[in-house]
Amino acid sequence: MSQANPNEALILGAVRTPFGRRGGALRETRPDELLATAIEGVLARTGLPGERVDDVLAGCVSQAGEQGANIARQALLIAGLPAEVPGVSMNRMCGSSQFATHAAAQAVAAGDADFAIGCGVESMSRVPMFLDLTLGKGDFRGFDDLHPRLVKRFDIPHQVESAERIADHWQISREEMDEYAIESHRRAEAARAAGLHTEIVPVSGVDKEGAAIRLGHDEGIRAVIDVERMRAMQPVFRQPGEGGVTAANASQMSDGAAAVLVGRREAAEDAGIQALARFRSRVVVGSDPVMQLTGVIPAAHRALRKAGLSIRDMDWIEVNEAFASVALCFVREFAPDMERFNPWGGAIAHGHPLGGTGAGLMAKVLAGLAHRDGQFGLQVMCIGHGMATATVVERIR
Repeated sequence: MSQANPNEALILGAVRTPFGRRGGALRETRPDELLATAIEGVLARTGLPGERVDDVLAGCVSQAGEQGANIARQALLIAGLPAEVPGVSMNRMCGSSQFATHAAAQAVAAGDADFAIGCGVESMSRVPMFLDLTLGKGDFRGFDDLHPRLVKRFDIPHQVESAERIADHWQISREEMDEYAIESHRRAEAARAAGLHTEIVPVSGVDKEGAAIRLGHDEGIRAVIDVERMRAMQPVFRQPGEGGVTAANASQMSDGAAAVLVGRREAAEDAGIQALARFRSRVVVGSDPVMQLTGVIPAAHRALRKAGLSIRDMDWIEVNEAFASVALCFVREFAPDMERFNPWGGAIAHGHPLGGTGAGLMAKVLAGLAHRDGQFGLQVMCIGHGMATATVVERIR
């Protein structure tokens, strides 16, 4: 890719809020406020005036209640951007804000925008997953309310059952999933204790008693794991001895937001902003809706192929830990250097605020590459009903 291309889409900044536990420190913080904080944070980091932003594209999965009515537009106005700046909200389930970042880059590369923000948010404390207020009773829609024709064609199970089938197919044991989860927490706690998460912008929250606090780290990380308690936990869906997916080896429901500023090379240079990275590839794929979460494998293959690189070229590999079995099936297929695979732990430890995770992981990848003085990073996320997103970035040093 030519570095002289004036229209090349570059990543200029990326930040995220801490990810709070569901019902935890961010339980009283509205999601539109969380997203506004991320937007403010990325503009403050880069020094770009808000009036220079041409569009804000936000991922959000449960677009109801405080997350309804186009949260992108509401958040950018809360953040103080001019009324002339537009915003759009999009839902590609867990890949929503990674896709929003892709869409921002595509708008910039096409010449439709000089600067665009790809971002995302989810408050799983305040807007529970699949909440649909239009039903009048706060009922839930999702895996239990599929169209009969869809059920006849695929009989899509709950994601937890798909995670179990992945473990069966790749012969991943309960013990292996638990050990992986323990290591995720260990790595996440080591990174937190060392202050490595330079991508995090602290936010206001409350403690258990409701007193105001300042949260500057991911709340779900456990410094000490009760291994005996973990071993005793029952599978979420299957009977004991017949399944291995538990709450302890799956991602945590969380509250959080993130934002990535993308800019056209020439416009960024004129604004005096030093770019962090360039996109080497952006990919979204469909995959088997029954296995549902295995799209990370074809997505990574396609992203690496489009980038002209291999898994061995990656200095940082970030696979969203929706379930331990998803990360481990990726490991089975690619045999990556495990020191480069989720080096700071993943969603099992730090949480997974659905629509906010994709942009959050992008910010984490860029912070990790800078810390290690690495060049190439791969980010991959599985998506419900059988999809996946993948991005290969090249750090500009």
